Formats: sequence, structure tokens, C-alpha cells
Amino acid sequence: MGRWMWDFNTWALPRLEALERALGAWVPSSAPAGLGDAMRYAVLDGGKRLRPLLALAAAEAVQPAAASPDAGAAPATAGVLRAACAIELIHAYSLVHDDLPCMDNDVLRRGKPTVHVQFGEAPALLAGDALQALAFELLVPSDGSLTDAQSVRLCRLLALAAGHDGMAGGQAIDLAGVGHVLTQAQLEDMHRRKTGAVLLASVLMGATAAGAGACDAALAALRVYGQALGLAFQVVDDILDVTADSATLGKTAGKDAAADKPTFVSLLGLEAARRYADGLLAQAHAALDGAALHRTEALHAVADWVVRRSH
Repeated sequence: MGRWMWDFNTWALPRLEALERALGAWVPSSAPAGLGDAMRYAVLDGGKRLRPLLALAAAEAVQPAAASPDAGAAPATAGVLRAACAIELIHAYSLVHDDLPCMDNDVLRRGKPTVHVQFGEAPALLAGDALQALAFELLVPSDGSLTDAQSVRLCRLLALAAGHDGMAGGQAIDLAGVGHVLTQAQLEDMHRRKTGAVLLASVLMGATAAGAGACDAALAALRVYGQALGLAFQVVDDILDVTADSATLGKTAGKDAAADKPTFVSLLGLEAARRYADGLLAQAHAALDGAALHRTEALHAVADWVVRRSH
């Protein structure tokens, strides 16, 4: 089926439902002293679920055509679902910490008060810590849904994406860059770490959980796709920060300019930033078109959604 005739919503809806059920089951309400409430508040009932959807789409792309589920079907394996949810937990933890007064000091996230506003700073810090640990716990199950080799590769991919050479390192560069003018290369490096690394890991982890080997040729194409998409996501985020309002975004609009942070819009201008995002989208599509993958409609559709979104 051609990707332009393909219904993204039909594909996404059952997968989003499966993700919500799994997250609701795996994020505990029983954690002591209200910690579970803060963890669940940070994860459930909000968010685009872009990262886990990318993982599910990549998993389907590397499976043989006969084994890959139809658009309306639920995710194929429990192992893939674990990988997808682990990524979302890392993303949620990062948002909780980024919103703290010592970082971005934001009060609105996903259309509701941030976790530290709702529960206090110390509970928010602990909730983020617990979500990060839970992400890795999901990747080492005792139910046989992932092999030991898969668990090792998945944990390494996630740790590299979240750590000093990925998201945490990018955030450090971001904080140090306030009030400074960065070159385009410096800005790209920061966002490939801060935002792009976890998006790329989403793609690679989905493929790994579905059985792709560490040296699988398909992973090379997925890596190019994930890198282009990860940077495109941030370019569009910068565009929306100046073109959308807080109600639409579900978070504070205009905060980058107010904080004097370097962005692709401040560096390139609005129209040039839009053209740059379009070019990255074309790179993502081209990587998939040239790959020996079985089913790429969902990956194509997610890329279009990332660049054409309004929030």
C-alpha cells in the first residue's frame, strides 16, 4: 500500500491504547509516601507518545511482512511494548527534571501544572529518579519477552541516549548556551544530543526488540532516518515556540526567547527554519525509501506528523 494512501490514525489508535494500558500497569500507584501519585501524574493522561510510537513503527518495519501486524492491529510482542514504554519513561523523567526551578523553571506541561508545581520540588525530583530506574527495569524482564542479548543491547542504547553523550549532555550545553550566540553546527550538535538522541534510540530500540541484530543492515537506514527526524523535531519545536500559543502547545509558549536561548529560528529566521525542517523530512523519507525494510508506512507517516504538527 502506498504511504500516501495510508491512514496514520487507523494505525496509531490501537497502539496508543496498548501503550496507555501498559504504562498504566507498569507505573506503580503503590510507591510509598505519594511517590506513585507523582510518577503516574508525570506519565499518564498526556503527551503525544511520539517516542514509543516510533519504536513500534520501527519494530514493524524490520519484521518479515507476514509477521508484521496490520494497521489496525495491536503491537506484535510484549518485548517491543516494553522497549517502547521504557523510552517514554525516560522522556517523562527528563521533562520532570527539565521543568524544575533549577533548570527551565516551567509551570505548564501537557496542558496541566508541572509535577513540581503539583507535588513540590523534592517529590518531583524523586519521581523523575524513580521513572528513570523503572525504564531500565522494564528492559530486563523475567517473563522471557526479551532475550538476555536483547536486554543488554536495549539498556546500552537507552543509557547512551540519556547520558552525558546524549540527552543530559545536550541539556548541559543548552544551559551553558543561554545568552550566547551559537553557530548552526553548535546548535545542531546540542539538539542531536538533547532531543535527537532519544528519538534515534526509539527507532533503534524498537528494531532491536523486534529481533534486528546489532549488525543488521536495516539498522543503518533506520539510524539515518532517526537522526534526520530527531533534528527535524527540534527545528519544528523552535518554530512552534514563536508561532503557537500556550493553550495549543500545552506548555509555555515563547519561553526560549524570554530566556534568551539560541534556537533555529533566532539563528536562521522563521522561513529558513521551515525550509530546513522540510529538508530534514526529505532526508528521513529518502533513508526509508532506500532501505530493505518490509513495512515503512508508519515510519513515513510519523515523520510527516513530526514536521507538519501544530503542537
